[in-house]
Amino acid sequence: MRIANAEVIVTSPGRNFVTLEITTDDGVVGYGDGTLNGRELAVVSYLRDHVVPLLIGRDPHKIEDTWQYLYRGAYWRRGPVTMAAIAAVDVALWDIKAQVAGLPLYQLLGGASRTGARAYGHASGADLPELFDSIRARLDEGFRCIRVQSGVPGLGMVYGVTSTDVRRDQESNGRHPVPVEEVWDTPAYLRHLPSVFEAVRNEFGPELPLLHDAHHRLTPIQAAQLGKALEPYDLFWLEDVTPAENQEALRLVRQHTTTPLAIGEVFNAVVDYQTLIREQLIDYVRSAVTHAGGVTAMRKLFDYAAQYQIKSGIHGPTDISPVGMAAGLHLDLAIHNFGIQEFMPHSPDTYDVFPHAYTFSDGYLHPGETPGLGVTVDKKAAAQFEYQPAYLPVNRLRDGAMHDW
Repeated sequence: MRIANAEVIVTSPGRNFVTLEITTDDGVVGYGDGTLNGRELAVVSYLRDHVVPLLIGRDPHKIEDTWQYLYRGAYWRRGPVTMAAIAAVDVALWDIKAQVAGLPLYQLLGGASRTGARAYGHASGADLPELFDSIRARLDEGFRCIRVQSGVPGLGMVYGVTSTDVRRDQESNGRHPVPVEEVWDTPAYLRHLPSVFEAVRNEFGPELPLLHDAHHRLTPIQAAQLGKALEPYDLFWLEDVTPAENQEALRLVRQHTTTPLAIGEVFNAVVDYQTLIREQLIDYVRSAVTHAGGVTAMRKLFDYAAQYQIKSGIHGPTDISPVGMAAGLHLDLAIHNFGIQEFMPHSPDTYDVFPHAYTFSDGYLHPGETPGLGVTVDKKAAAQFEYQPAYLPVNRLRDGAMHDW
């Protein structure tokens, strides 16, 4: 068996998605997700111009060797574009291998360690009444764990906060040729957020698992202050409290709070986590299969984390396609140190483009029993949705200075 063809598919049914389709000489087709929000066409070029020509004629079963060939052989290592491209190849090859074996992918990863993957949903609101309505909507949908995001008095639009749950798969600020600029005020946020969680606990009780994403906006000492202030509300985790490229910064945060910490959705390699994991400075690793080198790399990351009792929390927003979501779910089911899975349902249009076997019921996801990944691409449906430029917003402080987010 050899790789006969590889094609990059770009489609935009609500969000932009980049999919790699690999076909073998005996007709087996595998899919991998290479979506990189706001930089999709960079991955498209990397795949079409630099990776696809290297795949033709290779043995699709040599997944580890192909991964190392693309990572070590390029000389320029890591980075989100490179690792998203490698992930697309890796996941497509795992899809092919599992189809040839006649088994769902999780069986090739050691079989199921659980009956389903616990998922959390997103709730947000500009004020408490809107937030409470959003939480109730997620509970009605079957979620049993909720990420809580709130508007901040005196600020306008805040990323991750919407006043409506309609089309939650769309970019929260619409599509624009340049990023929308939001205004941020950290002291106002730090003053307001504990009162939000106090109100949520009073309304929904102590047993509902609650999560929150600070989205890299805080300095280490501010992150420590927030973690400590939220301790009475027993969060499942506090996510991305500070830009963690400075891994040592988490030492300060850890010294001052027992609130569990989740880090890593913008990381794309295991080396980004070395200090965080070795010194047990976090509790959950947040990388996505799509952005961190695929199933091969993520399995190694989770095995490393498991030595320090650190669990998984795979990134699962709607700019990860159903292909990337399915790859994460197969890992979720197989690994021992699973923690929780982020899940934002895609739009009906997206599901038309990406027919899939995974299911969500009573708070749990399952990848299904279809051989392979369990996701295909309807090219006719995909062709109806052309690429549209879209960017995440940027953050500025009140004085106009650019800020982390």
